[in-house]
Amino acid sequence: MKGKTPKESHTIMNELVLPNDTNTLHNLMGGRLLHWMDIAAAISAQKHCNRIVVTASVDNVSFKQPIKLGDVITIEAQVSRAFNTSLEVRLDVWAENIPSGTRIKSNEAFYTFVALDQNGRTTQVPEVIPDTIEDMVLYEGALRRRQLRLILAGKMKPNDATELKALFFGEE
Repeated sequence: MKGKTPKESHTIMNELVLPNDTNTLHNLMGGRLLHWMDIAAAISAQKHCNRIVVTASVDNVSFKQPIKLGDVITIEAQVSRAFNTSLEVRLDVWAENIPSGTRIKSNEAFYTFVALDQNGRTTQVPEVIPDTIEDMVLYEGALRRRQLRLILAGKMKPNDATELKALFFGEE
């Protein structure tokens, strides 16, 4: 299975914040943004592995700036690392007010997907071949993020998280 660079999975999705997308303060509802982020991340993951994918986890999503009615949202997604049957996707969300010409970064997150075959069973995914320094940093951090996700989900014991332990205790 041939590996792919993160650029091959890069996805850009734009949405216009309409009244139905906002709360009573005319800010974009968080759930709507998470929905759009999930779609953009899934497209990126599917482009990487040419398979149907399902969302396995969503890492901490912080809302740094409110997104207002009428703003244009740009969601950038690309696969940061692939494991056996799962992929981590990095997302950056930008909000742009076109009349004022302002653009702010409002959110970032990591989503994890699992690839499925035509029978709905997990299947292997191509490796990620980082080709820039930024891609390499994301790639290397992905194993630590994965171990943390697995610990929090109760699927890994903290003592088995060698990458995380190395952060705190140095190489053993």
